[in-house]
Formats: sequence, structure tokens, C-alpha cells
Amino acid sequence: MKNEAREYYLVDKEVLPEVFIKVMEVKQRLNTGDASSINDAVRKTGLSRSAYYKYKDSVMPFYEATNGKKVTLLITVENFQGILSLILQVVAASHANILTINQNIPINGLADISVSLETASMLGSVEDILNEVNKLAGVRSCKVLSRE
Repeated sequence: MKNEAREYYLVDKEVLPEVFIKVMEVKQRLNTGDASSINDAVRKTGLSRSAYYKYKDSVMPFYEATNGKKVTLLITVENFQGILSLILQVVAASHANILTINQNIPINGLADISVSLETASMLGSVEDILNEVNKLAGVRSCKVLSRE
């Protein structure tokens, strides 16, 4: 994960390249329910999925950059001792603030864990956490369930 603090610039929308404007449009379609999925939103906007994924965490409205965001991760894990501890170590290393943790009872050897984070003081990005958690032995999947 990145260990340096991110640096932000306030830029007039009129001088931004079109790709950044379209990324914001995709986010707006997803937030308002105008699109049911990322694929649907990028298709309606005329932006490639790769461009959206490349810039989605780097382009945001001013009010989002200045306030801490809340993110809930959904993690499916194999049922073995210490897996939750490993996940929490990754989150702690990012300096994200853990708001809630919920682990369901394992069924057929798999359990779902939801972890809600506040990202104001976080180093790196949510995608950095996703990548690190997905590398852990016993983690079947880790994805963003919701963003606020």
C-alpha cells in the first residue's frame, strides 16, 4: 500500500479532460439508480470500463474529497482461526477507522464478514485494501458493498 498522504488540487470543471467528467457522470448514474451496474452506467455514458476503473478513485466532487467517506466491504472467507485478525491488520495498516465489524456464522466452511470503514485519515485507497485482503490465504472474495 502507499504510505504517503495523497495530495489534492481544486480544478475548475471547465478545464478537465472529458474522461474525468464522464467518470463523474458514471458515479452519478450509479448513485441515483439511473444505472443498475457499472457496465450499464459506462455504456449509457459512452466511457470505457477500463477508463472508469482507472480514474474512479481519483476523481470526485470537492465535497467528497474534503469529508471522510464511509465504505462497507463484504469479505467471504474460509472458516479458519485467525482470518479476521489478518484482515483487520490490513485495515489497520491503511489507517482507516473501523466503524463496525460483523461476521456471520460459517455455512459449508465459508463465512461472510462486513467491515465498515471511515476513510478520512486513510493512507492509500480502498482498492489498495481490497487488493491486500484478496491476497490473504483463506479469502475467497473481497468487494465494496457500499460507499457513502
